[in-house]
Amino acid sequence: MVLEASDRAAGSWPHYYDSLTLFSPARYSSLPGMPFPGADRDRYPHRDEVAAYLTAYAHRLDADVRTGRRVTSVRRDGSAFEVVLEDGGQLTASAVVAASGTFGRPHRPALPGLEEFTGQVLHAADYRSPAPFTDRRVAVVGAGNSAVQIAAELATAARVTLATRRPVEFAAQRILGRDLHFWTARTGLDIAPLGRLLPRPPAQPVLDDGRYRAALAAGRPDRRPLFTGAEGVKLIWPDGQREEVDAIVLATGYRPDLPYLTGLGGALDTGGNPRHREGLAINVPGLAFVGLEWQRSLSSNSLRGVGRDAERITRRLAAHLARR
Repeated sequence: MVLEASDRAAGSWPHYYDSLTLFSPARYSSLPGMPFPGADRDRYPHRDEVAAYLTAYAHRLDADVRTGRRVTSVRRDGSAFEVVLEDGGQLTASAVVAASGTFGRPHRPALPGLEEFTGQVLHAADYRSPAPFTDRRVAVVGAGNSAVQIAAELATAARVTLATRRPVEFAAQRILGRDLHFWTARTGLDIAPLGRLLPRPPAQPVLDDGRYRAALAAGRPDRRPLFTGAEGVKLIWPDGQREEVDAIVLATGYRPDLPYLTGLGGALDTGGNPRHREGLAINVPGLAFVGLEWQRSLSSNSLRGVGRDAERITRRLAAHLARR
């Protein structure tokens, strides 16, 4: 049984910003058993294409997929799990897989002066298009793919600064005529079990075909070190300049969205992050995770890689249930 909080089995994809496209080509963006549709296997699918693909994939599954079913808590009931739904319903399960992603938990770091800033503050999760920001002054915080993409898009309609703690690092989208994902797959880097070796996920460079590097070089957007404070609607930049800003967009990432597991002692650490080893909960037998960043490898939280992790944890959960 699959419990999906939204009204369709497409996860968070329908809610991302309007212009979002995958960073990987269609040929590297498929779930097991169903290639991504379309004749051009080297194109970068749009947000709406991905949502449609996931919806179609769910229809093909031999599973009971229930939409509009938000889980509020998972508790132990003897040797089984009791799953409580927002509508008051309850289910009993021998094993639970938490695959709820990160979109529901936008990361809002404690930035200098952010609490004092009286202009508009929104997270990238709430951003859709540049239209509402036309002719306004905007600061985008972040140095990752989404931050750079949003800042460059906003710069077509507004005056935009990309505020970062460090310089933006770029990686070429194509190398020797091939997309980067061809090389990560060919070299085995995509599936190498490096997750257990990383104390925390490393910062990912911005994948670029040249347009974003050129946009920053042209000052659209310009890049500055992170502001040091705020006074009302004015941001204070490191050089002491005080500048009126209409809005701050926090493109500062997400964290695993797992509040329903807080009642399972040992499932999460004090920061609400899962305690696991390659997707299997360390202290809660029968609980597993899918889709975590670097759960096992570079591709763990991507369409091309999540199937491999799902297969691994399924085999291990099956063995656990067989022992019981």
